[in-house]
Amino acid sequence: MSAQNVVVTGASAGIGRAVAVAFARRGSTVGLIARGEAGLTAAARDVQHAGGRAVVLPADVADPAQVFAAVEQMENEGGPIDVWVNVAFTSVFAPFDQISPEEYRRATEVTYLGYVYATQAVLPRMKARYRGAIVHVGSALAYRGIPLQTAYCGAKHAIQGFHEALRCELLHEKSNVHVTMVQMPAVNTPQFSWVLSRLPRHPQPVPPIYEPETVAGMVLHAADHPRRREYWVGSSTAATLAANAIAPGLLDRYLARTGFDSQQTSQPHDPDAPANLFEPVDGEDGRDFGAHGEFGARSISSDPQLWASRHHGALATAGAAAVAGAATWLRRRR
Repeated sequence: MSAQNVVVTGASAGIGRAVAVAFARRGSTVGLIARGEAGLTAAARDVQHAGGRAVVLPADVADPAQVFAAVEQMENEGGPIDVWVNVAFTSVFAPFDQISPEEYRRATEVTYLGYVYATQAVLPRMKARYRGAIVHVGSALAYRGIPLQTAYCGAKHAIQGFHEALRCELLHEKSNVHVTMVQMPAVNTPQFSWVLSRLPRHPQPVPPIYEPETVAGMVLHAADHPRRREYWVGSSTAATLAANAIAPGLLDRYLARTGFDSQQTSQPHDPDAPANLFEPVDGEDGRDFGAHGEFGARSISSDPQLWASRHHGALATAGAAAVAGAATWLRRRR
């Protein structure tokens, strides 16, 4: 695939950082949207070292005026945008009744409306040129809510509905602009070190845990082949979606029993830990958190779903195996 002009939101850390570097390795010009100064500076350096050109676009995706201005700046400095990748999010790890209305609003504005505002800003330009791809980074939690993450799950469900409706509109128009979605599993990103948490113990992803580069590989594949409705990263994601389709009520009870402990380590939560809900923790006086979190020793760096997506016919086989595995998993817990 030839070099492209790409914009990534949430580009200063985690999956967004990995996606930006992956596109840079193709020689792309990569627009980097995030709030944190230290993270953006380091991300731009990574992009340049990987062979790309960085355009730094400081913006809060919850502010539509800032997002529209970032699109204008990118097209002026980098050229017409070929690919837009929505990644940015924030959230709160806490039981529902321990989250304030202001915190809920902020998490929703960033995680859901940030995708909407970005798509509103770039889509008319793509449609006018009759080309372009928008990739939404979603989650298995777009289909299956889990305890302690009501704000995040609600936003991801909203993104899923928005994505499906917009895709139908573009198909109706026979547009050559495409939207697709990448549903991710648990990923080893810095979010577990900087998302606001009111849990008694340190938050953790539920295994199996994947490295952010694994998701980035699927995002690149989705950008190259955006006609598909969605892509899944990790067999665990496929199994979760299949299990929820087969027996959602049983899965509710299983998660009610296991979902609290499985999302916390044995270490107590640090009450002085940083939280990026309202302000970036990699701001002027902060530090660069990079793409990776603290769970690298337990993480997976390859994904059979990506292989299956690149090899026609194998995906159907993997999906059937996931459904069969989910059915077996549920039967054993009855």
